[in-house]
Amino acid sequence: MKNFKIDIVSDVMCPWCVVGYKNLETALGQLKDEMSADITWHPFELNPDMPVEGQDLNEHLMQKYNLTEEQGDENRKNMFEAGKRAGFTFNFDGKRIMINSFDLHRLLMWAREEGKQTELKLAFFEAHFTDLKYLNQEDALLDVVESVGLDKEEARNILHSDKYVQAVRQEQNNFKQMGITSVPTFIINDKYALTGGQPSDSFIQALKQISEEEAKQDA
Repeated sequence: MKNFKIDIVSDVMCPWCVVGYKNLETALGQLKDEMSADITWHPFELNPDMPVEGQDLNEHLMQKYNLTEEQGDENRKNMFEAGKRAGFTFNFDGKRIMINSFDLHRLLMWAREEGKQTELKLAFFEAHFTDLKYLNQEDALLDVVESVGLDKEEARNILHSDKYVQAVRQEQNNFKQMGITSVPTFIINDKYALTGGQPSDSFIQALKQISEEEAKQDA
């Protein structure tokens, strides 16, 4: 059984990050008799300068990418379909906001130590993109934390301290120095990288190819 180390550089605010992960999950499910993976999530902020109150998402995307309303509608349609294929529901019916995700990354670093990082990351994705919860509101954020079995009061204490601030900044800088400027980026066994919301077939092909290459190197 081949076991991969997979590091995912990602932001909760990035829809392609959840699409890519769900497709990776599907690929690993199809390869479960041959391969497994230890997955670690790492921080990336799409909008580090975003104020705490956030911004209407449609307005933000139109400003950031100079999209027309029609292009915005087309983007949402494509995103919905990509999510559907990956097994994830994007909800475009209510008011959605883009927020500063730094505190989410601090909680995810804590969740890594508690062995619940992937559970929390997926819960954040669902809260933000499906349930349209405002994760810049402390109570909403802590409810998500509690939903995966993590201690709500400990999470609150983290939010009201500077715990994990330096750790998150350090990881962000490390990956920036490695040349990572877009997410999701999937780093496999510290030497191979895939970027973007790849389909599951691409992950299957890549994992098999890496497995074969490493088998040759070990021979």
